[in-house]
Amino acid sequence: IKTAQRGGCGLVIYFRKEGRSLGEVTKYLVYNTRKRQEGGDSAENYFNCTEQVAGVQDTRFQALMPDPLHFLGVTKIHNFISMSDMKYNAIVNTGIKIVNRIEIPKELVPDDAQVEITAKVFHGYNAGNAYKGIDENELKKTVGREYNYDKVVDEEEPKNVIKE
Repeated sequence: IKTAQRGGCGLVIYFRKEGRSLGEVTKYLVYNTRKRQEGGDSAENYFNCTEQVAGVQDTRFQALMPDPLHFLGVTKIHNFISMSDMKYNAIVNTGIKIVNRIEIPKELVPDDAQVEITAKVFHGYNAGNAYKGIDENELKKTVGREYNYDKVVDEEEPKNVIKE
C-alpha cells in the first residue's frame, strides 16, 4: 500500500480463508481446546488441537490461490507479506517471482501469540531472521499463559438481580 501511495504500483489480495479455512466456529473450538488441554496451550500441541477438533490441520487448497494473480497479469511480487510457506510455494511454483519476503518484526508479535508463531515457524512457516533457529527444544518450552478453569467462582449472589 505504501508503495502505491509513493506513486508506484501496489496490489492487495485478501483470500477469505481465516483459521486455515476451517470456519469461525471450528476456529473458536480449537482455541478453546488449546487453552483447556492438559498442560495448557503449547507450541508443541498447536497443530494437534486443530486436528483433534476438525480432523485435519488445514483445509486450504493453495494450488488455486495464485489464479487471481495470473488473471491480473502479475509476474513478479516485490514485497510478499505472508509467513505461509504454502502460499509462497504455490505462487513461485506457478512462475511468479517473489523478490522480498517481509519479516514480522518480533516486537509486533504479542506475548499471547508466541505459541502460534513458534509452532508455525517450527513447521515451515517463514517469519524472517528474528525467528530463525526455532528447534524442538524451543517448541517444547513455548507455552501460553495459565488459566485457572478449576478455580471456584465467587458464589455471592449476582448483582442487579431483582428478587420477588
